[in-house]
Amino acid sequence: MAPVDQDPPVPVEGPPASARVTGARDHRERQIAAVLVRYGLSYLANVVGLERLVKVAPGRARRAAADAHTPAENLRLALEELGPTFIKLGQLVSTRADLLSPDYRAELTKLLDTAPAVPSEVVKDIVERELHAPVDTTFATFEAGPLACASVGQAHAATLHDGTDVVVKVRRPNVVEDMERDLEIITNFAARASRRSKTAARYDVIGLADEFVYALRAQLDYLQEARNAERFRANFAGDSSVQIPRVFPDLTTSRVITLERIRGMKITDLAMLDEAGLSHHAIAERTALITAKMIFEDGFFHADPHPGNFFIEPTGRVGIIDFGMVGSLDDRLREQLGRLLNGFLRRDPARLADALLALGSSTGVVDRARLRDDLRDLLGHYFGRSIAEVSLRSAIGEILEIVRRHHLRVPRDLSLLFTVLIIAEGLVAELDPAFRFAEALAPYARRHLLSGMTPDGVMRRLEEFGVDLVELAAELPSRLGRISEAIETGGLEVHVRTEEMDALLARAERLGNRVAASVLAAALIDALAQIATQRRRRTRRLQRGRKLR
Repeated sequence: MAPVDQDPPVPVEGPPASARVTGARDHRERQIAAVLVRYGLSYLANVVGLERLVKVAPGRARRAAADAHTPAENLRLALEELGPTFIKLGQLVSTRADLLSPDYRAELTKLLDTAPAVPSEVVKDIVERELHAPVDTTFATFEAGPLACASVGQAHAATLHDGTDVVVKVRRPNVVEDMERDLEIITNFAARASRRSKTAARYDVIGLADEFVYALRAQLDYLQEARNAERFRANFAGDSSVQIPRVFPDLTTSRVITLERIRGMKITDLAMLDEAGLSHHAIAERTALITAKMIFEDGFFHADPHPGNFFIEPTGRVGIIDFGMVGSLDDRLREQLGRLLNGFLRRDPARLADALLALGSSTGVVDRARLRDDLRDLLGHYFGRSIAEVSLRSAIGEILEIVRRHHLRVPRDLSLLFTVLIIAEGLVAELDPAFRFAEALAPYARRHLLSGMTPDGVMRRLEEFGVDLVELAAELPSRLGRISEAIETGGLEVHVRTEEMDALLARAERLGNRVAASVLAAALIDALAQIATQRRRRTRRLQRGRKLR
């Protein structure tokens, strides 16, 4: 995704543009180095190549500052001091249970995305430039004071001339320029760290940095947020229990977005809900079903479901706002998720291991036997429990701890999904501690798993099977030719162990046809046996020839 347009100049105090550009990156890297050292994170500065900029503070003072907090707290404080881009980075990384331990994730979730208000005259100037009309002409009313302020933009209440209450979100001046500079620095850090650290290379920090850059740029573009909101609105068009704000396209650009205002009680304000006579259990159930529909039916979900983005109207209808951060699950990813759920529900460690390996990626060798053993131990914790007794937070946390231990990575959208499930379960539990979130999701999950058995699903699997079979058939002659050539030149030794065939068998099993897997395995074993026999015969001929000489 290309960077969104740069902000035009606006009358705001600060150094001239030429001074901002000249040496801005080097100056920023020196700032980053100083902050990392101050919070006892010098090792991190070294990994990303900032050691040349590190000015070591007096040892006692530096240790006192760092020792006052835990390592996780120091990281959070450093990110907060480094500003909006790094706060966003911390918030996104906090969703990656496959990368960070629980104490770091818990601390990074405390990062607050707040910023001082932009002066009202600057906001009005931006709105007028973007909408090509005076604010007083475009809106019947426009409140100068913001409803909320964040690092990317701030929201203002307004009214259209037809009386419709709206919220106008305005992107802060210079935020694109400043964040693009930081994104370039973060990308460079990832490249340096990948060269300097085996751990960084193993976790593919370059790929992670690319994911972060893509996600943040999408949040900078209000046209993308508008498209997200319209998609959610279409998905819930037939559900009267959910309200998604209407977008006003004529009053929306990449820097300004105008949406229908959602009014209601904060979903976790239990006292207000009681005063309105609303059932906590009913709202918990509705929230769970909304989450399930987004994931299993639509494959497009709200990725920032914190309480401030959910409102309850006096009628009990749920209003949802803020669509800058979303996740999506394509058919392939949803099918893999179904396999993961199926492996867990069947208490089958081998099936669960295959599903995790199909979902994730790793730059190292994965010990499948140890992975299965770890998953068998995990499943043992849940033996004899009903689905109603399963905590998704615990189950997902334990699975992702195993994923992290085996240096696997899960796709970004799936990682977002796991975080959404954990947050949503916590939200529902706050409403009604007795509500069983996993049990409410189970019917949707089962329907999704069974959807693969429809005629269309079976035909799709057969098509995939045919493509993979053709690929394997096309590859086999050339590979056997190379093996034969190696035999003739005496350059081949064969050592067959069952675990070395796992990757090939996993590919065949992915076709959903165990018969094909068995035939393929039998053919391979037969071929290897013939090769080994030919090798032994050739060796005996050579030995007889030496005796005759």
